[in-house]
Amino acid sequence: MGTVPVSVFIVVAFVSVVMRRFSFVNGAAIPSAVDGPFKPVTVPLDKSFRGHAVDLPDNDPRVQRIATGYWEPEQIFVSLSSTHDSVWISWITGEFQIGENIKEMDPKTVGSVVKYGRWRFGMTKRAMGHSLVYSQLYPFKGLQNYTSGIIHHVRLTGLKPNTFYYYQCGDPSIPAMSDVHYFRTMPASGPRSYPGRIAIIGDLGLTYNTTSTIDHLMSNHPNLVLLIGDASYANLYLTNGTGADCYSCAFSDTPIHETYQPRWDYWGRFMQPLVSKVPLMMIEGNHEIEEQIEKKTFAAYSARFAFPSEESGSSSTFYYSFNAGGIHFVMLGGYTDYNKSGDQYQWLKKDLAKVDRKVTPWLVATWHPPWYSTYTAHYREAECMRVAMEDLLYKYGVDIVFNGHVHAYERSNRVYNYNLDPCGPVHITIGDGGNREKMAITHADEPGNCPKPSTTLDKFMGGFCAFNFTSGPASGKFCWDRQPDYSAYRESSFGHGILEVKNETHALWTWYRNQDAYGTTGDVVYIVRQPDRCPVEPNVIN
Repeated sequence: MGTVPVSVFIVVAFVSVVMRRFSFVNGAAIPSAVDGPFKPVTVPLDKSFRGHAVDLPDNDPRVQRIATGYWEPEQIFVSLSSTHDSVWISWITGEFQIGENIKEMDPKTVGSVVKYGRWRFGMTKRAMGHSLVYSQLYPFKGLQNYTSGIIHHVRLTGLKPNTFYYYQCGDPSIPAMSDVHYFRTMPASGPRSYPGRIAIIGDLGLTYNTTSTIDHLMSNHPNLVLLIGDASYANLYLTNGTGADCYSCAFSDTPIHETYQPRWDYWGRFMQPLVSKVPLMMIEGNHEIEEQIEKKTFAAYSARFAFPSEESGSSSTFYYSFNAGGIHFVMLGGYTDYNKSGDQYQWLKKDLAKVDRKVTPWLVATWHPPWYSTYTAHYREAECMRVAMEDLLYKYGVDIVFNGHVHAYERSNRVYNYNLDPCGPVHITIGDGGNREKMAITHADEPGNCPKPSTTLDKFMGGFCAFNFTSGPASGKFCWDRQPDYSAYRESSFGHGILEVKNETHALWTWYRNQDAYGTTGDVVYIVRQPDRCPVEPNVIN
């Protein structure tokens, strides 16, 4: 039927088949969002479980350089372009330097080439890209500067949908080519075409908890991974490699917030077994800020990852969009201008206006700091972003929002402007990837845990928008005195989530705890779109 809307009868029949197949997990019926709003649930803290929030040391085999030649590629990543027929391949050659006297490598020293094809022994296609280096420099005596190896980004085009491709990357003229890797492209966009499983993680870090998260995630065989900010946590270290769980607590007298950039290389090496074959889409978090000389920020983030910014009409690595089958993802920046007069807002307005819900019925938005978290940590910190952007996202019918930042798990009921709303998105905070700052465990609605409004503003973005509520059960107060009605489920545990979109209206969301056996679910729910009940703004730009 192409992009013509299917009849109600066919939808009901199809949904019936899907629900019969997937309506039970662990012997219990899976709830559906149409049964909501759900009564708020707080799972009691398991005080016996803290995981192992200790960073992997630099001598751990998983973070050491295993490339045998100086120019042999390492830290190989796959990421998506804006549509199914294109992907990015990224890697690093050479070695980083760290010290007081360093010299940037010349990116032209080695080529950026990818050989690829649909058969392992038939990689006859060839693509070339660009390369760069970045440096992290400090204007203070005694601090060690850093310059990266050569970072390569190559875009492959003309790919077939939902198809396996084999590839090698490097410079064949040296020769210095990687082993053969493979990836699978996304399905073509359409109302019945979706990736099998999309893994969602946030605030990952590089601890023993992180390894548990990634092990569990890989056991679920995802087709795509979204990382909702805060990857390496290199900024919990001084430039000499000394780290702490709380930088401001341990290093309060440093003249600038230092970082230990080799942690990024360790993180890239650890992640390669996953992301060399499963595309990873990243958006910035506060731990990517990494201020350096001349107040430059986000150097590692912007250099190490490939983003479909240009393909999606964005002029920035901080915000972009892409399609994965019948899902349109909007990746937004919580640490760049989000005001209505700014470039990001104007780009977002144009991007949403182009979305054809007959082709991509699902609209998913992500950014790092949550709007609807009830934990004390970062409570209402992103209120200015919410005030600026929530109306626009609601107008265009965003279905799901994913955030990180708070190191715990929380799922909301459908909500808009702090009120239960059947047409608002479901907000999911999943900043529980395992980093060394440990878990968030206190809630703002518990006695004595409501922060003072003046302490909640974002120090990087500035601005103050979080005032007392003016209506509802918390009217006149800054916090609720019980778990808010918009909070459906919250729990302090490390883990990851899997999103499985089944059709135009039903998506299965499952959250997995690290401490559980593989395949055991923590929170599971069907998120249901109701386009007849909640009509969305029609696309107005062709």
